[in-house]
Amino acid sequence: MRDLSRREILKTAALAAGAAAAGASAPSTGAAAEPESRTGAWPISLNTSTLRGHKLPIRKTIEIAEKAGYAGIEPWPNEIDAFISSGGKLADLKKELSDKGLKVTGAIAFFRWMVDDKAQRAKALEEARVFMDKLAQIGGTHMAAPPTGKVGDVKLLDAAERYRDLLVASEDFPVIPAVEVWGFQNNLYRLGQSVLVALEAQHPRACVLPDVYHLYKGGSGLSGVKHLGASLIGGFHLNDYPDIPREDIKDRDRVHPGLGVAPLDQFFKDLWSTGYRGALSIELFNPEYWKQDPLKVAKTSLERTKAIVKKALG
Repeated sequence: MRDLSRREILKTAALAAGAAAAGASAPSTGAAAEPESRTGAWPISLNTSTLRGHKLPIRKTIEIAEKAGYAGIEPWPNEIDAFISSGGKLADLKKELSDKGLKVTGAIAFFRWMVDDKAQRAKALEEARVFMDKLAQIGGTHMAAPPTGKVGDVKLLDAAERYRDLLVASEDFPVIPAVEVWGFQNNLYRLGQSVLVALEAQHPRACVLPDVYHLYKGGSGLSGVKHLGASLIGGFHLNDYPDIPREDIKDRDRVHPGLGVAPLDQFFKDLWSTGYRGALSIELFNPEYWKQDPLKVAKTSLERTKAIVKKALG
């Protein structure tokens, strides 16, 4: 080996010191992480649809989420509006969430941002701004943007331009709209379609929101998840589904993780490999669960999810 100059020695030492410092401060990822940190890698949120049939006020749902051990919630617009209509203040709701250690990791919205009708799109952007402002006031970080309305004939590149418009509208808020895969819709029912729209929007906030049930319903399956980059995932809806043909399965058929046939073990391994460490939100619509104690329902989903993650990742 040739002799190293003094300058090269100093440069090498500086790089080594920088790498060591970065390693000490950066979060662990991939195989370098300890098993326990892998088990708790994803904060688990409760999508309030899981308890929708119980018709609970949002403050009660927050209480249940805390007692069950969730890290956050994903509310629906009508629940926030009902809270405001009853005289509640969003600043107080934000404090209550903070006091209970819960974050608002997402929310669903049904604005027709993708349709061909310009007037509907303009109205959708205004409605989205109003809702994002409400979400921001309670600490929300993401918002689902599903392909609502008449979208079957919309070209994907046109959808990408319209998604970009929504993302530009979101820039005034700390809330990121994510293109949601909707397996029952006649557009954006496949993961690849939603990814195309997100990529071609050419905006730094662009991301997608997949869902275990919708990936099955739309025919994509879960195998494509491993090809996603972490920055492209703006949340993930978690559930399981029974052995029903995807053409016949419906939202109401979703079951607790581990009670269906979805390959969740491999799914968690694949999702881990992407580097995604954001929230997973348990989203069910099962009317049988709405007949049960809501705390029991919430606990069951969370405990089963944690057990599968532990089995899959160690």
